[in-house]
This record gives sequence, C-alpha cells and structure tokens, in this order.
Amino acid sequence: MNFIDPRNISPKEFVDSCPSFGISSVNSRRLLGAIVGHGDLEPSSWVSKEIIPKKIREELTPLPSLELLESITSPIDGFQKLIFKTEDNLKIETVIIPLLKENTVSICLSSQVGCVMGCAFCATARMPTRRNLKSWEIINQMQHARSIVTSQNKKITSAVFMGMGEPFLNYKNVIIAAEHFCFPSINAISSKSITISTVGILHEIDRFTEEKRPFRLSISLGSAFDHKRAKLVPVASKTPIRKIIEAAKRHAEAINDRVMLAYVCMAGENMFEEDAQELANLIGETKVRLDLIEVTDHTGKFKKPSEQEFTNFRDNLAKYLKQPVVRRYSGGADIRAACGTLEA
Repeated sequence: MNFIDPRNISPKEFVDSCPSFGISSVNSRRLLGAIVGHGDLEPSSWVSKEIIPKKIREELTPLPSLELLESITSPIDGFQKLIFKTEDNLKIETVIIPLLKENTVSICLSSQVGCVMGCAFCATARMPTRRNLKSWEIINQMQHARSIVTSQNKKITSAVFMGMGEPFLNYKNVIIAAEHFCFPSINAISSKSITISTVGILHEIDRFTEEKRPFRLSISLGSAFDHKRAKLVPVASKTPIRKIIEAAKRHAEAINDRVMLAYVCMAGENMFEEDAQELANLIGETKVRLDLIEVTDHTGKFKKPSEQEFTNFRDNLAKYLKQPVVRRYSGGADIRAACGTLEA
C-alpha cells in the first residue's frame, strides 16, 4: 500500500489509515503536525524524528508543493499577496490580512484557478483557465503563509475561503482543508474562525447545514432584486435570491447563530433606498450579520459609492433592517489583493 499524502484526505481518515503502515495513533498525530502543521514535506524529516517505521521509509518520496513566485506587500495597509505556480503551470493567489489585534493575521485562501461564476465586478471571473484546486494545494497555501507569518513573529488566528474561485463548487476539497486547519495537532485555528464564502450554491449550502459543519458560512448577495443580481452575479439567474435566503435561514436556525451576508456596494447599481428596503424585506427575521464591502474594480466599470451614498444606504438599512450591519474593509487594493481583484 502506498503512503497517503495526509493533505489529500481528512485528518480522521489519515489517522485511521496509519495502522496499515505500522504507524501508531500517537505518531499519526505527530506526523500530521510535522507535515501539515509545520510544512515538513521531505520524508527525511519524518524519519529523523522516528515517526515512520523502517519498513516503509524506502517507499517515501517528497510531497508536492506549490512554487512561490512572488510576495508583494502593500505599503499602505500591510496586506501581503502571495503568487503561486501550480504543477501544471497555472497561477493562484493568497492574501495575508493584518488584523486589528497586534501581530495577528487572517489568511484569505483560493479554492479554484479562475472562477465560472462570472461575477461582473470580479477579476478572477475573467481568467481564461479554470479548475478546482486539490486539497493539498489549498493546504499548501496555508503552509507557505504560516512560514512567512512565523518569520514575521506573527500568528494566524483565522482563515477565510474568499480568494479565487467559488468554494462550494470545490466542496469536498475545501472541507478537507478546513478540517485540517482546525485539527488539534496542526497549529489549530478555531473552527469558528474559519469562514467559507459562497455566492449561493443552494444544494451545497443545505449540504453544509445538514452535515453540521462547524465553520462559519458567508453568502455574497450582490442585490436583493433578482433582475439586478442576475446582471451582477450571473449564477443568480438559476436560483432566486429568496431561495438563497431561505437556505440561510435554515442554517441560522440549525446553528442557533447569525449567518454572514456579504453585500458588495457599487455606485449607481445597488445603493438606492429601494435596495435597502427590499434587502430588509428579504431577510426579515432571519438571524444575519450584514457585511458591506465597497467594490474594487480596476476596469473602472463598477465604482465605489461616494461617502454620502454609502451613508445614505446605511441609514436606510438602519430604518428598514433590524440586524447588525458592519462596514468591512477590503484592503490591499494598491497591489490588487482586495476582494474581487485576484487575477494571477
């Protein structure tokens, strides 16, 4: 039996498979910590620590890794973008996000090369090549980021699947990666500090709820009106926004907590009083937290709302929607690391 790269299966599956290789339960967790947590991809490291039995040492080969091509840090807000090359010569990007608490960061991860959702305001949608990332490719982004962050004397305290791609179109591999990130022996991040974002893949939202996944769910809306949303987020033409909110309500009730809704604010598009009122009508009593994110579009087609337009919209939300509303900063715009600007 060939040794399994633990990054290609869930932590539990790996631990359960280890006895067939003569690896004890304790050593299986040590091995996960070495490979996934510390990024030790060379078998010589595991051998020297006597984690791997002699009988399979000769079968071992180095585990694959993405090639880090470039690291760019914004001089304005400290956001750091990592550009990777995959084994098939494609490029993906990851963002290290500085948090308000000193020396802590969040990692924004990509789940696909490119994206088929076709969101009109997103650079990733314009990439010509598209495919799902393997779970090891997602995990390896975190491994590289952790190495960089550690060298800066900082700590990763959260992760968001909000980079390139639609995470719920790569559901299995995203969940495997998230399970590794919160596994106790792998420099664990709290499961509640791992957020998976979707533009509204209905059956996978319900699957996520039914499987009782412990991670946070974020749903990107675009607009409360189907005709507007279809223009901004083409996938919306297949699923009415009301059905998406119904799925969000089922999830909120299942976890007895708020679901995050993201709303990309675009001048002259979705910032009118009627937009705020319809959004409030749509959400109703569903327990949500609404994050307002100003669009960043380097094509110039979609523009950020003026401060007055934003204030008016937020005031209208306060009038119609009795739910928490947060203005979310999307940093790294100067290095194209902001939401919707990743385009390797």
